[in-house]
Amino acid sequence: MRIKLLYLLLQITVLIFLTSCSNKNVLNDSQKEWLQQQDQIKVAVFPYYPPYQLLNEKGEVDGVFAEYLELIEEKIGYTFQKNYYDTWPDLMDAVEKEEVDIIIEMHPSTIRESYLNFYAQLFQTPYAIVTRKDNFSGTEIKNYYDSTVVLPKDYAISDILKEKHPKLNLVSDKNDLICLQKLNSGAYDAYIGPKAVIHYLIKTKNLNNLKIVGETEFNYKSGIAVFKKNTVLNHIIANATKSITREEKQVILDNWLFNVVTPFYRTAKFWVFVSSIIVVILISILLINAYLKIKIKQRTRELKIAKENAEESDRLKTNFIRNISHEIRTPMNGIIGFSESLNNPDLTTNERKEYTRIIVNSGKQLMSIIEDILEISKLRSKQILITVEKTNLIILFQTLLSVFKIKAEEKNIDLYFENGLPDDQKLILIDKSKLTKILSNLIDNAIKFTNQGYVKVTHKIKDKLLLITIEDTGIGINPKDQEAIFASFSQSELEIAKNYGGLGLGLTIAKENVALIGGHISFESEIDKGTIFTVTVPYNPIQSETIKTSIEAPFSEESKKHIILIAEDGEVNFLFLKMILIKMTNYDFVIHRAKNGKEAVEICQDNQDIDLILMDIKMPVMDGYDATAKIKKIRPTLPIIAQTAYSTEEDIQKALAAGCDDFVSKPVDSNILKPLLVKYFSILRSFK
Repeated sequence: MRIKLLYLLLQITVLIFLTSCSNKNVLNDSQKEWLQQQDQIKVAVFPYYPPYQLLNEKGEVDGVFAEYLELIEEKIGYTFQKNYYDTWPDLMDAVEKEEVDIIIEMHPSTIRESYLNFYAQLFQTPYAIVTRKDNFSGTEIKNYYDSTVVLPKDYAISDILKEKHPKLNLVSDKNDLICLQKLNSGAYDAYIGPKAVIHYLIKTKNLNNLKIVGETEFNYKSGIAVFKKNTVLNHIIANATKSITREEKQVILDNWLFNVVTPFYRTAKFWVFVSSIIVVILISILLINAYLKIKIKQRTRELKIAKENAEESDRLKTNFIRNISHEIRTPMNGIIGFSESLNNPDLTTNERKEYTRIIVNSGKQLMSIIEDILEISKLRSKQILITVEKTNLIILFQTLLSVFKIKAEEKNIDLYFENGLPDDQKLILIDKSKLTKILSNLIDNAIKFTNQGYVKVTHKIKDKLLLITIEDTGIGINPKDQEAIFASFSQSELEIAKNYGGLGLGLTIAKENVALIGGHISFESEIDKGTIFTVTVPYNPIQSETIKTSIEAPFSEESKKHIILIAEDGEVNFLFLKMILIKMTNYDFVIHRAKNGKEAVEICQDNQDIDLILMDIKMPVMDGYDATAKIKKIRPTLPIIAQTAYSTEEDIQKALAAGCDDFVSKPVDSNILKPLLVKYFSILRSFK
C-alpha cells in the first residue's frame, strides 16, 4: 500500500515538474505570425534605476528587468527595439506621445492603469526613508514634514506622497543616484525610494554616510507595462510571462537583489514550526506503529497464500518443463531415427517416401513446439509490438485452411470456411501476424480434439466488430476446467498436453494475442458435443480494392534465366536454399553464393546482372543489415529478401529499415518463398 502511495506521489511530482517546465508552446500560430509581420516593437528603457536597470562597466544595459526582457525575447523568439532615455521625464513624454509599445519597468498608479496593463511584477519592496547618519529625525514620514525630501522627477511615489502626505516639502532631481549623492553631500535632508534600489546604490556607489532609518507603508511594485489597446501584444507578453518558471525568476532576483535576512533559526515562527513538526512526528509514529501491526498480520496471511500459490505454480512449471523435454524428444526421435533409416539401401520406394514424410512432419511438429515456447516467452516479457497493416480476410482464411487441410484429412474430418462478408468488406486494418497466430492455435486445437464430424470457420460483422467463430464437433471442455482453460501452466493444460500431445499453450497464446489487438475471446462447450470459440476484434475497414484472391500469382516468363545471390555463411542452409530453388518448376536459376556480407557487396559491385538476393542476417565479417544498406546504395531497385531465424516483429522491422524488401523465416518454406520470387521478378520486369 505504501509503495503504491509513494509511486502515485512520484507520478504527480513528475507531472507537475514536466508541466511547469514546458515552454515549448508559448505562443499560438496567429501570435507568431503577427510577430513576424512587425518590423519593430519599441521598448522604453531607463537604464538609471539599479538594480532593476543600469548601465554596466561595458556601457550595456543590465539589471533585473533587462535580464527578464531577454528571457521574454528568448521565449517568444523575437528581439525588441530598445529606446534608451536619459531621464524619466523624457521617457514619460514618449509614453504620452505613444512613441513606444512597451515600458520595461514602471510602477502602476491609478492614472497609468487607465491606459496600461502591467505584467511581471516580480516582487515588491517597501519604500524606505534614507538620511545621513548624522541627521536622524525619526523613522516615520511625518517626522520629515519640516525637512527637504528629494525624489526623482515624475516618479509614481511623488503623486502618492503628495496625496497622502501633503505637508511634505518635496523637491525633485534627475534620478535616484543623483538624489542620494546630493543627500550624502548635505544638499537635502532625506530621500524616499525603493529599499532594494537604496541597498544596491549604497553598496555599489560607496555612499557610506547614508543609512535607511525606516520603512513606509507604501511598496514599490514595478512591472512591464503594455498599452491596453494593443490586444495581440498584450496576449503575447501575458503568455511569455506565464511561461517563465519560478526558478528562472529566482535566478534573476538572486543575481541583483541585496537582502538582509534574519537567520531562520532565530525567529519565533521557526521554533513554533519545529515544535509542531515534532508533535506531528510523534503522533504519526504512534499511528504508523499501530497501522504496521495490522498490516503485518494482513501481509503474513497474504504471504502464506502467495507461498502456497508459488509452490503450486512451481510444481506445475516443473511438470511443464518435463513435458517440454518429452515433446521435443518425440519429433527429434522421428527426425533422427528415420533420417538414419534412409541410409538403408534395401528400402523400397514407398518406404523411403513414408520415412521422408515422417521426417518432414516431425520437423514441423518440432518447429511448432519451439515457436510456442518463444511466443509465450515474448508475451511474458512484454516484448510484443503491434504492427497494423492492410489485410484481405478472404486470402488470410484461404491460406489458413490450406495449411490445416492435410491435418484435417488425416483425421477424416471436414474443414471448411463460411464467408459472411461481401467483397467490399474484406479489406481491414489489423495486425495480420497476430490474427494469424490466434486463428492458427484455435483451428489446430479444434482439429486436435475432434475425432469425427467437422471444424467450421465463419466470420461476420456486428456492431462495428469482426466476429470470427471456430466451431468443432469434438470432445468438448470439462466444466471444471473451463474457468482455467486460458491460464498458462494450469493443471488442465498439463492434463490436455499429457493426453493429446503438445505443450498446452495454444489457448494462452491466443487469448493474450487477442488482448494485444484490442479484442476478446470466449467459448461455449458441451462434453462430447463440441466447442465454439468466438474471437471478437475491432473492425477497421478500408476502401475495397481489386485484389486477386489467388494465393500465388502467375509467372509467364518460364524460359527466362534469373540470377540469384544467396548470402549465407552456413553450408547446410545454403545447400537447402539451393535445393529449393533448383526444384522449383517453371524457373531456371543461376545461383551465386556469398559467405558473408562483405562478399555479397563485392559480388553486387562486380555483377550488375543479379536479379535478387536472399540475405542472411547473421553473418561474419559484415552482417546482413550493413550489407543490405551498402548494396541498396549501389543498386536501389535490386530486391533483397531477408532470411533468418530471428523472426520477431522487431527483427522484421529492423531488416526492413535496413533496406530489405521482404522477409522469410528459417527454415524457409518453398510455398512461401515462391510467391515472393514471382512478386519481385514481376517488379524487376517493370524496371527493365
